[in-house]
Amino acid sequence: MTAPRRRWLRHALAAWAAPALASSTTQALALALDDHDHIRAGRPLTFPRDHGAHPGARIEWWYATGWLQAATAGGEGSGPLIGFQLTFFRSRTGLAESLPGRFAPRQLLFAHAAVSALTAGRHRHAQRITRWSGDEALPEAHAMRADTGLALGRWTLRREAADGAYRARLAAPEAGFGLDLTLQPTQPLLLQGDAGFSRKGPQPQQASHYYTQPQLAVQATLTLDGRPLRALGRGWLDHEWSDELLAPGAVGWDWIGINLTDGGALTAFVLRLADGGVVWAGGSHRPPAGAVQAFGPDQVQFTALRRWTSPATGARYPVQWRITTPVGAFELRALLDAQELDSRASTGTVYWEGLAELLGPGGARVGLGYLEMTGRAQPLRLGL
Repeated sequence: MTAPRRRWLRHALAAWAAPALASSTTQALALALDDHDHIRAGRPLTFPRDHGAHPGARIEWWYATGWLQAATAGGEGSGPLIGFQLTFFRSRTGLAESLPGRFAPRQLLFAHAAVSALTAGRHRHAQRITRWSGDEALPEAHAMRADTGLALGRWTLRREAADGAYRARLAAPEAGFGLDLTLQPTQPLLLQGDAGFSRKGPQPQQASHYYTQPQLAVQATLTLDGRPLRALGRGWLDHEWSDELLAPGAVGWDWIGINLTDGGALTAFVLRLADGGVVWAGGSHRPPAGAVQAFGPDQVQFTALRRWTSPATGARYPVQWRITTPVGAFELRALLDAQELDSRASTGTVYWEGLAELLGPGGARVGLGYLEMTGRAQPLRLGL
């Protein structure tokens, strides 16, 4: 290469890199200065900003679950239950904070989706993952700050400011399903823990900001093997972000989010050690018209009653539980044993997540919702 060409190339590269470096510096400064990204007790959650992403936090997710039934001409759901789950994750890599350019992989975005057809006994699931620079202008991958607005290729989740409804679209042809969902709030936000500050361990930093939208009215078009089905149902949405969810020694958690038949909402969880001991526990109950009751770490107990062994991974999952809380003792039963998700191609984890029923005294169903169990195939890793 001649000297003039080398000089020209140096000038061209400098001209290209300067705005990219400035953009990178501006983004890093914005992350450092955005107080919404910090997890701390006493910080009030503010909306719609806290519906959006918190890129300075290590890990974050938006988690929608529920059940559907075929829509009838009378505008009601009828027929067999079909469970659905859609989760968008954002993880700050910490690997490229000083790299210039709008394509530096400062964040990972990944998403999981699953459909459980109970009568067919079939659980379908799919996953997506991509690197993201943090630039919200990229149409193919982003997590917006101002409000819920997520895109990972053709998988999207957004919240409409006009009516507060969440709309999600995804197609997973490799798994034979697609979802077009509208999830409409029917109740106020439920702030978990202490006004949205949710402890996850004995140390103050082992915590998250966490809120729930229970009792969502769901309208959907569910496509299975190319055949669309109009459906109605009920849903639940969690949004949680944290820098340190797991205390040292914790390998995973067991969690339930249940829409109660009386219109209330029940959350309960335990974080486990490898030997089955409990590091921390918590949850909440909100009656259909009343205040939230937060549960302390010594007020929640999960007792396994029946286990299922995955033929794919060998992991053993309790699919029937006795759950004791300050508002009563319940039995929880998975409505399909085989609801394991192998997400080693995206998050590197294997976990169980599926539709379950909550039974009260006398065995009557008092709620439906989702059970999640992590860290049973291998210790859970967060903040990839």
